[in-house]
Parts: sequence; structure tokens; C-alpha cells
Amino acid sequence: MKPSPLRLLPWTTPEGKPCYLSTDDGGSRLSRLADDIEEAQVESGEQVLAGARAVLGDRRAGERAVRFALVRATEALQDVLRVAISRGARLDAPHD
Repeated sequence: MKPSPLRLLPWTTPEGKPCYLSTDDGGSRLSRLADDIEEAQVESGEQVLAGARAVLGDRRAGERAVRFALVRATEALQDVLRVAISRGARLDAPHD
């Protein structure tokens, strides 16, 4: 039996380095926590996207509002890309 690939977790170390999980149990407590956080990150990304669209659609929005929307959108995109990479790696992993 091949060891399971490492799962990229949806959080980083305090230094900003990626965290990984090695487990054969996709239903483990830590796996479920990671799933829940990934779901929350995707939902947050959807909310940030809606807010950014609203700011960009408002011709009266000032520089501060646009910069804030861009900062939040960048943060949300980083989280969602980490989720996509993690899920993609798990989909590509060979299954026994």
C-alpha cells in the first residue's frame, strides 16, 4: 500500500509557511476541520468578490475603498487558490 500524499492545509505557520497533513483517514478530526475551514474560506471569497464588485461599480468610491477591496480580494484569492491546490492534489492522487 502506497502512503497517502500530503494534504496542503488551509492555514499556514506563524511564519507564513504551508502546513501539511499526512493521514490515510480523510474523515479524521483534523481532516474535517480542514474541510470546514476550506468551506468557510470559499464562502468568504464569494462575499469579498461581491463587495469588490460593488465598490468597483460605484463611480463615487474613493481610493481608500478601492484599495481596501483590492487588499481583501487579494487575501481571499490567496486562500481560495490554496483550497484549489489542495483539492486538486487530492483528486489527482491515485486511489487504491
